[in-house]
Amino acid sequence: MARRTGASCRLCRAEGEKLFLKGSRCVADKCAVVRREQKPGQHGADRKRKKLSNYAIQLRMKQKVKRIYGLLERQFRNYFKLADRSKGVTGEILLQLLERRLDNFIYRSCFADSRAKARQVVKHRFVKVNGRKVDIPSFLVKEGDEIELVGSDDQKKAFKETCKLLEARGTPDWMELSPENLICKVVRLPLRADIGMDIEENLIVELYSK
Repeated sequence: MARRTGASCRLCRAEGEKLFLKGSRCVADKCAVVRREQKPGQHGADRKRKKLSNYAIQLRMKQKVKRIYGLLERQFRNYFKLADRSKGVTGEILLQLLERRLDNFIYRSCFADSRAKARQVVKHRFVKVNGRKVDIPSFLVKEGDEIELVGSDDQKKAFKETCKLLEARGTPDWMELSPENLICKVVRLPLRADIGMDIEENLIVELYSK
């Protein structure tokens, strides 16, 4: 499957804010967003001063959400189509689908400090869902699912250490974490209030509705 291999820090600089694509390393003073506020590229400083059109604002919001969850355009558009066909508010359902991705679940449950690392954990077959190994990052968890991390003793120790380091970050109310057993349960589906990020999903709906 295709994936982006470019520099992550350029994506954060393009959005003008930290997207925490590198996890704990984004907190350090070496973060590119802190050191270089202008947008990437030869004319980055000039682009920063331009007033954006409505279309550009909508596009920037879509790009921001894509980059947060580490998706390509086709993947993201498919999620939007699925949300658009579902009952309820399209924008909120879109975010719910993204939150339910297995790689995002591993990240949210504090077993990995970034979604990129969480995706590695899944693809390297360290994850069981309801007792069965799953190596598909886009797998959608559902209410009642039990997700367990497996592996060698050293690997389990590393997962527990990561979970301990990220303890202050906390986990959303829609999951129940048992760090000692490396198990996290989906107690309910995520709500809009659980996401806790500066996202205006209505802009994405407006963009794709044109």
